[in-house]
Amino acid sequence: MSEESQAELTVSAVGSAADAIATNVPGLVSDKFASKLFAQDPTLWGPAAEDESSKRLSWVGLASSSRPLLDEIASLRSKLTDKGVDHVVLCGMGGSSLAPEVICATAGVPITVLDSSQPDMVRAALDDRLEQTVVVVSSKSGSTVETDSQRRAYEAAFKDAGIDPAERIVVVTDPGSPLDKESRGAGYTVINADPAVGGRYSALTAFGLVPSGLAGADVGQLLDEAAAATPILAADDEGNPGLQLGAALGGTKPLRDKVVLIDAGTKAVGFGDWAEQLIAESTGKDGKGLLPVVVGDSPTGDQLDDELWVRLVATDDDSQPQGIATVDVGGTLGAAFLLWEAAVAAAGRLIGINPFDQPDVESAKAAARELLGKGTGSADAPAFTDGAVEVRTAGPDFLDGASTVPEALKALLAQLPASGYLAVMAYVDRIADQSLADVRIPLARKLNRPVTFGFGPRFLHSTGQYHKGGPADGIYLQITTAPAEDLSIPGREFTFGDFIASQAGGDAKVLADHGRPVLRLHLTDHDAGIAQLQQAIAEVTGS
Repeated sequence: MSEESQAELTVSAVGSAADAIATNVPGLVSDKFASKLFAQDPTLWGPAAEDESSKRLSWVGLASSSRPLLDEIASLRSKLTDKGVDHVVLCGMGGSSLAPEVICATAGVPITVLDSSQPDMVRAALDDRLEQTVVVVSSKSGSTVETDSQRRAYEAAFKDAGIDPAERIVVVTDPGSPLDKESRGAGYTVINADPAVGGRYSALTAFGLVPSGLAGADVGQLLDEAAAATPILAADDEGNPGLQLGAALGGTKPLRDKVVLIDAGTKAVGFGDWAEQLIAESTGKDGKGLLPVVVGDSPTGDQLDDELWVRLVATDDDSQPQGIATVDVGGTLGAAFLLWEAAVAAAGRLIGINPFDQPDVESAKAAARELLGKGTGSADAPAFTDGAVEVRTAGPDFLDGASTVPEALKALLAQLPASGYLAVMAYVDRIADQSLADVRIPLARKLNRPVTFGFGPRFLHSTGQYHKGGPADGIYLQITTAPAEDLSIPGREFTFGDFIASQAGGDAKVLADHGRPVLRLHLTDHDAGIAQLQQAIAEVTGS
């Protein structure tokens, strides 16, 4: 192992994070966890997890097994660019979209990630440079409704513009999926991904590499970086950074289960959003788990007793981590993907969960389908309406006579347990309404507790699993809005507006079924509603 390859990954810790490493890594080494993981041993997480893990461990060898994709991607990109097709749109959700988003942002190459069913966001993508567009449709199962709806919209748009969809749509899916069969029959370019890799571990499969490579990122370099990291992470050695990070994540006593992800100079742009899904969806189940809190370049306030601060640093950063329980993590992007995947697998073993299933993601999908089948008139009447905001609740009734939005917000915040968190879930246009995410900061300052922010339906494939399967200490603020104009889905009886409404309603229903308090604010007029909501939050938080 060369000094150069060793320098590709760095993990350093202080406080109880360092104690967790010192306490847990020797046992992981003694158990040969690392070498067994990279030998794809499905028994590492206990008998109950063995069936699922036996089908989900091929990610450990992707640095080698994904190499045949490189020539195929390069050839396809050359053909497209020769025709002037250089605008890449990725239609995908969760693991199918988050890694390409980070890869392309880090490489400085443009890509449009369409990971929403919000009508205005879909329409904006369809209206953007269609003549130059290639669409990558990514779905592991081949039955993801969001992705299928986006594909249908692009097929119709291409046909309306006199463009053959078969020349502009590239499909990435598991072999034999419904999408695989249908797309081959339609003459589309189909690239199969490794079926023995779960979505959130798929950064270095076709799901991560195809859209990123078509957009112009050097995906071969990612595999080179992962290849350099593989022997380091597979070593049964106390210096193994994957074991160290896994022990810091899953081994503190008591468990610091709020993982605050801080951008402290990392060159991997948006890496926290990718890590958020990996951590939350892998660990948030059986009433246990780690809640990732993506805070940008600085946390809010002093470190709390149940927080682990993880600073994402540059590979050449030699500063020391700061805080009561802090870990500094650095690495080139391809190596970092593999590092975090190995670390979360190790953390799952220490916490005592199966890191490869996601039962509550599936339950939310089922609830959304049920509501969609009832039609658009199935929404409950609001508890009250204040200006441009309809107010509803789900789960325990906590409004206690509230009649204004600020009063309803105060009533929700009063439900926060001492060890709890607030999740803000906004089913809005993720691009046009990006600034809405800023409400997280005054709410966190007011509560002095972790506050997360997720755009729906994107977060359903990420923190949505933790919300329902993790510890029952969360409160939830759901924001929905009427679109400027709805958009039909070709071949479907429902619209994009119907679909996103059913996703929000299904999410609230499953949270309520788990006894979680949910405040649902529906903005009947987008601009007026956003302004009213922001004013209400400012009033409640004193900001």
